Amino acid sequence: MKLTTLRNRVRRTTGGHSLLEAGFTLMELLIVISIMLILMLIAIPNMLNLRASANETSALESLRAIQEAETQYNATYPQDGYACSLAALGGEGKSGPPTAQAAQLLPNDLAAGEKSGYTFNITNCTKTTVNNHDMYTSYEATAVPQAVGKTGHRGFCLDMSGTIKADPAGGVNCTVPLQ
Repeated sequence: MKLTTLRNRVRRTTGGHSLLEAGFTLMELLIVISIMLILMLIAIPNMLNLRASANETSALESLRAIQEAETQYNATYPQDGYACSLAALGGEGKSGPPTAQAAQLLPNDLAAGEKSGYTFNITNCTKTTVNNHDMYTSYEATAVPQAVGKTGHRGFCLDMSGTIKADPAGGVNCTVPLQ
C-alpha cells in the first residue's frame, strides 16, 4: 500500500496511536443487501417451479406403480379383478399375510392417497357380478396436485391399459396424451 493511501485511511488518533477504520460503510452494506434481495427474487420462483416439476415426475412414477400393483392384484385375486381402492392395494406387512382387502402391493403413503404434493385416487371402476361375486373389470387412477401451481401444475389420469393423459388445468379432465 502506498503511504499516501495509508494516511488517507487514518481517521482519528487517540493517545498517540492511530486507528484504521475497518469494515464497510452503510452504503456498501445497503448495496450488498439489495443485490442479495434481487437474486432471491429471481431464485425463489425458479426453485418453486423445480419442486412442482419434481412432484409431477413423482406423480407419474406413482401412477405407474399403481398400474403395476393393479396388474399384480388382478393376477393374484382373479375372482376380484382389479382393486377399486388404494387401500386394497396397500396394507401393513405386520398385520399378517396379504389379502384382497390389503394386498400389500403399494407403499403406505401412496396407499393412503397422498404423496409428494399430489392426491391419488382410483375411480370409474366397472363392476360385474360373476357367480354372485363382484368383480371389477376396469379402473382409472388419478393424480391431482394438492395446490395447483404450487405442488404441481398438471393433473394426470391412467386407465387400465397403462395410457397416461394429462389435464393442463390440474384436474381430472385428462385429454392431453403424454409423449
